[in-house]
Amino acid sequence: MISMTQTSIERIELHEPNPYLKSTSRLSSKEVCLFLAEYSVTLLGCGATCIRLEKNINRMAKAFGKKVELTIMPRHIHMTVWDEEDDDRFTSISSVKSAPISFSLNTRLSQLSWQVKDEGLSLHTARARYDAIASSDSEKPWLTLLLASLANASFCGIFGGDPVAMAIVFIATAAGFNLKQMLVRRHVDTRVVFFICAFVSSVIGATDYLFPTSTTPAIAVGTSVLYLVPGIPFLNSFSDLLYHHYICSFSRFTDATVLTACLSGGLCLGMKLMKVGMF
Repeated sequence: MISMTQTSIERIELHEPNPYLKSTSRLSSKEVCLFLAEYSVTLLGCGATCIRLEKNINRMAKAFGKKVELTIMPRHIHMTVWDEEDDDRFTSISSVKSAPISFSLNTRLSQLSWQVKDEGLSLHTARARYDAIASSDSEKPWLTLLLASLANASFCGIFGGDPVAMAIVFIATAAGFNLKQMLVRRHVDTRVVFFICAFVSSVIGATDYLFPTSTTPAIAVGTSVLYLVPGIPFLNSFSDLLYHHYICSFSRFTDATVLTACLSGGLCLGMKLMKVGMF
């Protein structure tokens, strides 16, 4: 009875795959391409630059023993994966997944590409880890809200705002940022979100004019919407420009400009409502 149990255990251990050992059978270009395509649209959608995407994809393709040709467009990624030893070739066109910018997701997906290269992960294990990363929500909304509010209040102080103005900017940022989180979860258009949040924050920021003890009400209004400034899209646009991704660079710059215009519209409307002079 004992010998039968030991034999069954040995058989189970022999058939259990080791995630750090590549399969002896050569991977098909189709399964590698489908995985890399899904990985790439997620990485680009969370705010990665084109050069980071290229490096990560080429790193993993080389680890899987494949070659890859990548064309990155603002809304789609065209990818061809092939094997030099045979005529196995597969092409896919995938739509970029629109998602809020996430440094955490960006970092963890980049770490996965290094794990595939350094640890020799199998395609099955790499996909399992990708699914876990893409489906996990490591962001803490309340912590992000608190830190963004503190950061914006600090900017108010840096620009010369007094303690009353800093307190009002903290409240204005907390209200606007919380509203932004709720609207994003409901998949409201990003441009509408920027306009509404800028309007709400500017109205709250303009209440600094109601406190006679405050000497810097204009700074409170101006810094109350700084959390909405699309700095990452502008920086990514410049990075893509440096690495000759001109179409993506122009697209990101245009998107950032439109969001800035929506921010400005909400700010101006809030100031008009509160009868705050613009000049």
